[in-house]
Amino acid sequence: MTQNLERLLPVLKAAPVVPVLIIEDFHTAIPLARALVAGGLTALEVTLRTASALDCIRAIKGEVEGANVGAGTILNPKQFDAAVAAGSTFLVSPGASPKLLAHASGSPVPLLPGIATAGEAMTLLEEGYGAAKFFPAEQAGGASYIKALASPLPGLVFCPTGGVGLKNAHSYLSLPNVVCVGGSWVAPAAAVAAGDWAAITALAKEAAALGAV
Repeated sequence: MTQNLERLLPVLKAAPVVPVLIIEDFHTAIPLARALVAGGLTALEVTLRTASALDCIRAIKGEVEGANVGAGTILNPKQFDAAVAAGSTFLVSPGASPKLLAHASGSPVPLLPGIATAGEAMTLLEEGYGAAKFFPAEQAGGASYIKALASPLPGLVFCPTGGVGLKNAHSYLSLPNVVCVGGSWVAPAAAVAAGDWAAITALAKEAAALGAV
């Protein structure tokens, strides 16, 4: 299997929400990750949108017990390799370019590529993928679109990300072809800047409880 689902699915299924993190200040990475894990969210996507992202991944990997830290916003093979070298246990991309899929083929570190259409989903299935990020979820059709894909594309499960929050997460999580959702609402910038880790843990607990709804 190109994607190494045996490694990826347990990470995604560990909690209903994968926090999508844009970490501006390296010094917040460890307490932020600890706060999220304490709330029950163990799969953490650190996006490669800041200069310190790779260092944050290394720090979380080495110091936060219970965290499965991955890298997001993977756009090319160079970023793929750098994220793997930093210790990422999974990788996430907003799309699925042929070059990136070819580079990821056979890697022990699984890639969760993004798709927004049925045609892109079919391409992933042809390449041996069984899980995809649906992005941007709300803008691309929302829960009703993913629901419509379940019957014609039974071999693919999704992690919808983009416009997903506490108010609409259940509409996605209730679908049989959704394994989890991704979202940034569990780590609001103001709380991170203030070092209000208790508030973030509370948000994480609330998000983790979505799996029991």
